[in-house]
Parts: sequence; structure tokens; C-alpha cells
Amino acid sequence: MHLPKNLLIAGAVVLVTAATSAVALGATQRAHSAARTHHVQDSVQLALTPSSPQLATCMPGAQLNVRVSLTTDARGFDRFEIAGRHLPPKRDFTIFLLEQAGSPFGAAQYIGDFRTDAYGNTYNQLRLIVSEAFASTIVNGARTRVDLNRIGVWFADPGDDDFCLGAMSPTTPFDGDNSAGVQAFNSANAQPLPAP
Repeated sequence: MHLPKNLLIAGAVVLVTAATSAVALGATQRAHSAARTHHVQDSVQLALTPSSPQLATCMPGAQLNVRVSLTTDARGFDRFEIAGRHLPPKRDFTIFLLEQAGSPFGAAQYIGDFRTDAYGNTYNQLRLIVSEAFASTIVNGARTRVDLNRIGVWFADPGDDDFCLGAMSPTTPFDGDNSAGVQAFNSANAQPLPAP
């Protein structure tokens, strides 16, 4: 069978167009897949736990979760979200990035607050640099960088932990007015936040 030359050319154009479209579609699907993978890797989730067995006993069922969207390179800040359930109701808490999750804590940076409602629920969102947070300090006479990749949460008022620890519980400096209760939660049992 002998096909006209115009029909052969038209058929070749259709095949080339189809092949080009398939290649472009494949590239687009790979790009979307890579973007989804990149997005998943750009966030960190962790659960904070009570800082002592005594506090854990006094706050059964307490849940405090942190999600950090690592967007500093794209936006100049990360998004730090903290959400809690079954916490002591109607209390203020302070949030710190720490060198060490538990005492003696090392370097610390005060980053924000949250308050629980009448049911012990809370949510707050902060914008700050988390993935590269550090303190500059002097160690043995030399300036040293210390990564702050742990989280600690304190009762903001010294009396707010009395329901568990009694009226003689310690006062700590972990609030803006230099007068707070004990550390309530920390990330000792979770992965460290990303460091450079």
C-alpha cells in the first residue's frame, strides 16, 4: 500500500507531538512527586512529655505536640505550632528552645507563650528561626556556638504547679518577669530539632 506523502508527514507530526507530550507529562509528574517528597521532609513533628514522673502522674492523659514547618530558606522564618489537650486548665506556659531538654538546660532562648482554656486545650503558632537556632557563649575563654535543638515548657506562674507539687514548689526564672514555676514538659524523649 502506498500512502500519500502529506499523510505520512501528518502521521509523523502526531507521533512526535504525542512523544513530546508524554515526556513533558512524565517530567511534570516527577517534579510534583519531588515537591511532595521535599514538602514532607520540610517539617518535623514531636511530642513533648511531662518533665518528671510526679508531673506525669498529676497530668494523666496530657498531650502536648509540636510541629515545625522548616521554611527559613524560603520565607526567612520557620512556623512553630504547639497544640495541647488535657493540660491543667486556665494556665499560662512559657516556651524555650534549649541546649539540653532537662536540667541544667544549658543555653536557653525564650520564644513564646500559650494559655490553656477551661478544658485544658491550647494552640499557638509562632514565627521564628528554629532549624538554625543557636546561642553564642564563652566556653574556656573562647566564643562557642551552641545549638538550641531541644524544647522546654514551663508553668509561667510559680503557683500554677502547686496543684501537683504543693505550695513550696520552686520558683524558677523561666518567664519574662523572672518568676515562673517548674518545667512542665520537654522534648527529652523526642528527636532533636534539626541543626545546621
